[in-house]
Amino acid sequence: MAFSTSNAFCRTSRLAAVLALLLGGCSFDLGSWSLGPDKEAQPKPLAQPSPEVTAENISEAQSVAVHGRTLARSGKIEEALAEFEKALAIDPYNAQALYGRGLIYQGEKQHQQAIEDFSSAHGLTPQSAEPLIGRAISYLALDKVREAVADLDEAVLADPNSAAAWSNRGLAYERLGDKTKAAASYSRAIAIRPRDDAARNGLARVGG
Repeated sequence: MAFSTSNAFCRTSRLAAVLALLLGGCSFDLGSWSLGPDKEAQPKPLAQPSPEVTAENISEAQSVAVHGRTLARSGKIEEALAEFEKALAIDPYNAQALYGRGLIYQGEKQHQQAIEDFSSAHGLTPQSAEPLIGRAISYLALDKVREAVADLDEAVLADPNSAAAWSNRGLAYERLGDKTKAAASYSRAIAIRPRDDAARNGLARVGG
């Protein structure tokens, strides 16, 4: 992923702010998840064959991914991406690395790549709302509103106390033209997080 010289600082600053918000408030269990019989999703193929995944590899990948998360929250986006890539080279099923890399792709508007990573993270952690929210945001960016609605409906079931899920669900239903569901979703977001300006503005738009 290339950063243009003239815009690198501004783009990195904006992306760092988004990552700090999403990673900082994340309840998603970001450890490494080994593939079990109920885990159907596969991460996208690596450039080179991955090593055999062992308990030691899983632990190492988890440490690397946690370091990547720390770098991302500090605004060191390129270094964070390198750590997420390293973690996935060790353990292709590391949910934290997939989710973190997806956020970086999303911040760089590489939405299809982000969707692939969020889909893999969701397949490995189906009980978590965050990969669904991330994927829905990228779907909205690609004007795939119905796909976003489906993900956000599932996200609020997975975590009914997620203000981000409800706020984005409000936006998705607003884009779909369903003001009633949009208003209800925005209202739930505000009840959970009263200072959610995006939800307040959305509720005002739909006449809630």
